[in-house]
Amino acid sequence: MGIAERKERQRAELREQILAAARKIVLDEGYEQLTMRKIADAIEYSPAAIYLYFENREAIGRQLCAESFEHLIAYMAPVSAIADPFERLLSMGRCYARFGLENPREYRLLFMTDAAYMQALFPPDHQKDDHPGERAFQFVVDIVTSARDAGAIEAADPIAVAEMLWTAVHGIVSLALTCSEAIETPLETLVETMCATIGRGLATPAARAAHVVPAR
Repeated sequence: MGIAERKERQRAELREQILAAARKIVLDEGYEQLTMRKIADAIEYSPAAIYLYFENREAIGRQLCAESFEHLIAYMAPVSAIADPFERLLSMGRCYARFGLENPREYRLLFMTDAAYMQALFPPDHQKDDHPGERAFQFVVDIVTSARDAGAIEAADPIAVAEMLWTAVHGIVSLALTCSEAIETPLETLVETMCATIGRGLATPAARAAHVVPAR
């Protein structure tokens, strides 16, 4: 490995150390406690070194969110290959739940952190276009829209239905991460029950007959 390649690898490794330290601080202490000096102390570098990679703590926070949203998108993306629009919709819910249950720290960072975190990173006037978070939600809206257009579900407002699906799955995941001992039903069964119930409620008569959506 040449000198240039070694330096580039070292830069990449330090960048990941910065993000890992910042993620731990936000999750353990809250976003208000995140400072460049605290990150520097955690990785045993000077604060000046942090500024070579990120201009401020907001830039670090946005990068943490962007990477986690990209990971979420990667979990959901395979459902696009499912031909049946109704099954594609239900599979998306399963994939979202799996992301949260298999990646609890990332999920907490995105959806279970102090509201001040998201408010600071994404004020009302921030540019939303092509942000991974916006793309993740638009992916859900597109799946809902395609199912409606195919006559599989009734959804006059795809955005409202997408938000309903999102909050429903979030309820299971957040309870599983915070007080799993209160849930008696196996999580996989709970997710499947939720998907079947929502599917039965949204399905058109034709889709309900074609898929024999089970009663739960």
